[in-house]
Amino acid sequence: MSRWKPDARGRLEKAALELYNHKGFDATTVAEIAARAGVTERTFYRHFADKREVLFLANPLADILANATATAPASLPPLEVITHALTEAAPVFEERGDLARQRQAVIAANPELQERELAKLAALASTLAHALRDRGLETTTAALAAEIGIAAFKVAFERWVNDPDRHPLAQRIRETLDAARHLTAPPSMSPRPTT
Repeated sequence: MSRWKPDARGRLEKAALELYNHKGFDATTVAEIAARAGVTERTFYRHFADKREVLFLANPLADILANATATAPASLPPLEVITHALTEAAPVFEERGDLARQRQAVIAANPELQERELAKLAALASTLAHALRDRGLETTTAALAAEIGIAAFKVAFERWVNDPDRHPLAQRIRETLDAARHLTAPPSMSPRPTT
């Protein structure tokens, strides 16, 4: 086993996702992940605390959302700020599209992982709410806008990972938030559903 190949973390992530999708999350061991990646178990544990961390390792998403919210034009209403922030974060997923799709399939097949994913989304909603409050938005309004944004992101992300035409995630986010804005509009003003 060569320990000197570059990008051990990336190879471990790729190996884990392949095994999780092939064998199932519970049936996959750390030893199997390490062997498939061509590293030792010790190397695995240098990068991840356990096999769940491969799926939930901290990424720059929270920072991107906070920074994009803070730097959005002051004239934008709250949901436009949220749209701006979420579309700024879309490249994080798009750059890793195949891995994101594999990750989502693993999470969808495991209730324990779904619960953790919901906790991660709740943390992102909290990040957005805090950033909106820093822009001067009242606490309740900031929390509501952040929750709407994360709910719309969740729907947009599911549409994106299951989209056979591979439309950009940013497009799916904008479409979903546009649909959310029209939920309270009179029926004659509601947009047609998008596919």
